Amino acid sequence: MYKLPLLIGLGLLLSSAALAQVMQRDLGDFELKLATTPTRSMAQGLVQTNSAGSFHGGFDLTHADGWYVGQWSPNMDVFDPKRLEIDSYTGFKHAFDDTLGYELGLIRFARPQAPAFDRHQAYAGLSLYDSRLGAALSDEPGRLNGTLYADFGTRALLGFDIGLKYANHSLDTPVSYADGAVRVFNDWSLNLTRPWQGIDLNLSYSDSSLRGGACTAYSGINTYCDGYLVLKASHPLF
Repeated sequence: MYKLPLLIGLGLLLSSAALAQVMQRDLGDFELKLATTPTRSMAQGLVQTNSAGSFHGGFDLTHADGWYVGQWSPNMDVFDPKRLEIDSYTGFKHAFDDTLGYELGLIRFARPQAPAFDRHQAYAGLSLYDSRLGAALSDEPGRLNGTLYADFGTRALLGFDIGLKYANHSLDTPVSYADGAVRVFNDWSLNLTRPWQGIDLNLSYSDSSLRGGACTAYSGINTYCDGYLVLKASHPLF
């Protein structure tokens, strides 16, 4: 039976995408950013902040020629060090004019206390006006993942920022369940965000190609296998 749970959460976060704290300084030919949300355009669409209450932040150092390096931690869990994740990236970004540009890069996702979960991801993207389209391919133990990402910027309709993700997951070894086995599956998500009176509003919907018992094999980009709708409101503490 198709399930569509609805979760409405109101959390106090240290940061949010729309209300993030950003420090920016020019260091000769370099630009340094320290922020509580990913500042790199493609990396912002590929790395994920964890649930409410997590500490997250990072830096981005960009040369005037377009080369950059950066580091982002989506989870600096002081209570469970095993959950600590550090995402390091490097790449190149170039704009032909004010409307069109491209970006190429590589991200390493590292879990210092759990190295078996380390993985790499190559990504590429195009920027057109205020929209971004990108693709990524990542390898990790036992699987290969491909991701398509689109951020259409803020649309006139209700003033929401619209983001889409679609991913394909191919497992080296099929995962068996009562009625068969799963080797390949897909999942996707739609995300709408906008600031409102100092609060960051976020509405997201996620789903996958798996149903019923096959969901025991699910391990994709979403929190849940079945259709899931989340409405969240958050506010920074500072």
